[in-house]
Amino acid sequence: MRLTHLVATAAIAALLAGCTANEAMDTVDVDLKKVSSKVNYQLSGKIVQKMQAMSMAKESPIMLRIFKEEGVLEVWKANASNRFEMLRQYKICAWSGKLGPKVKEGDRQAPEGFYPIAPGQMNPNSSYYLAINTGFPNRFDQANGRYGTNLMIHGACSSSGCYSMTDEQMQEIFALARDAYKGGQQAIQLQALPFRMTAENMARHRNSPNIDFWNMLKPGYDQFEITKRPPEINICEKKYVFNQQTDGKFSPTGPCPAMSTPAVMQGALAAYNKKYNEDYAKAMKKLDGMVWYEPSEAERKAIVAKQRVGKELAYAPTGTSLDAGKLMKVADLEKQEARRAELEEAKKAIEIQKAELEKTTRNGKSVPVPAENPLPRPVETASVEQTARKSFWGGLFSKGSDDAQKLQPAAAAPVDAAQQSAAVATARPAVGETPRKPAEAAAQAAAATEAAPVAEQAVTVQAPAGKGFWGRLFSKDSADARKPELVGAASADIAIQQPAEQPATGAVQQQAAVAATPAAVAKTAQKPAEAAAQATTATQGAPLAEQVVAEQQPKKRPFWKLWGN
Repeated sequence: MRLTHLVATAAIAALLAGCTANEAMDTVDVDLKKVSSKVNYQLSGKIVQKMQAMSMAKESPIMLRIFKEEGVLEVWKANASNRFEMLRQYKICAWSGKLGPKVKEGDRQAPEGFYPIAPGQMNPNSSYYLAINTGFPNRFDQANGRYGTNLMIHGACSSSGCYSMTDEQMQEIFALARDAYKGGQQAIQLQALPFRMTAENMARHRNSPNIDFWNMLKPGYDQFEITKRPPEINICEKKYVFNQQTDGKFSPTGPCPAMSTPAVMQGALAAYNKKYNEDYAKAMKKLDGMVWYEPSEAERKAIVAKQRVGKELAYAPTGTSLDAGKLMKVADLEKQEARRAELEEAKKAIEIQKAELEKTTRNGKSVPVPAENPLPRPVETASVEQTARKSFWGGLFSKGSDDAQKLQPAAAAPVDAAQQSAAVATARPAVGETPRKPAEAAAQAAAATEAAPVAEQAVTVQAPAGKGFWGRLFSKDSADARKPELVGAASADIAIQQPAEQPATGAVQQQAAVAATPAAVAKTAQKPAEAAAQATTATQGAPLAEQVVAEQQPKKRPFWKLWGN
């Protein structure tokens, strides 16, 4: 059985090869560089001589015939006896889609059927060098609801539903049609067929979904093969009818009128069909269990991909279906088609999901937005003003660097709304007010600290502002000179503040100011070490508070030591 299939395959391949092997494609001898006018181009001497040899007038009628599967366009021309003979055969550079008719706009299918081409369908100003409009949709297409526009035979070798030739081929085809119109031809018949409708080819495509449509076209193909004259075309009941005689009228969508086939044609068709039926039976035996796999456009392009190397991007030739297709066992083809259907369904599902995702996220409605991070709580720090700017002479001759006089602020930890803060600010005592002793100031500081156990406090003692050169020269060296009555010469105040009462928390803020003049520090007070010890004892009641005690006193020097440090 397997050997039988192999023999059948070999026989079919040889048969298919024989369809085109005896009809070599014509080489177009057109040099576009020498073409000054596309419309007025004159046919070459070679083709004119061939027409003369075949008894064809230069302006005699022509007919165009296309076979998709082979990728061939034929030009047939009437001879002296009004019989048509094939004058030219061109290889179609590109056609899109697969075998089968065009049904709707955008399906990438090239038309199949019988189309009349009038002079007005010639386009010398095409973007694809030259073009001939096929006339799709014709009356049959319109009756069957098929639609599409601008289905052409054109140059540029790039197709999307058209039959595309090379520019050289189109130049010659255009000139042949132009001369036929000049000779009085009203319309050029275009026969766009899927393949040569022989018994073998019809048997090979017997399982195609388009087989009924092709069986309808076959009588027109057969009658041209018999008579070598373009058949007369009419449409009724949404079907093609060929060479029918009638006294009625044909309506594309209406019932067919009473009609008959001429007697001579009937006799010729009877003999033709008898031979056809015999050949079909033989072909079916050869194809037992085998079917034809029809390739896609992409598969046809793949076999001629090398032809695109070095060419323009728009140059897109397609191979023939005969080269890209193959005979397969019925079971194998069914499995392959099932896998293809699954892939198509998966592809459609992905496209649907992608479309839904784009729809839902088009305005950012479904895009998750991250929540805002909580901001850190503000950190309150006690600020300490720098000592007053010194005068020119005081800054020039004062002892030590300015960095020694600066007070560093203490870092404060974050506090919440229930906590209280204390800031140290410098202020002078009012005139006439008796400065308080450091011991009293320390006692008040301890009381304030107990009232606010979680408050953050910073106690800073500022050193007296440095005097200028002349001030140190004539001042007494003894600390006794700093009397309490020199109220205007006070250098620093110690202030402990508590925030005012807030309605939200109910906290009570208090403010206590402790001022000490240089004289009071010298006469009544303890030594710096003792004052610091008392301040430390006073703040032990506030374990959560941060305390900073900064104290700086200028060193004493003899009045006569002016320049040393």
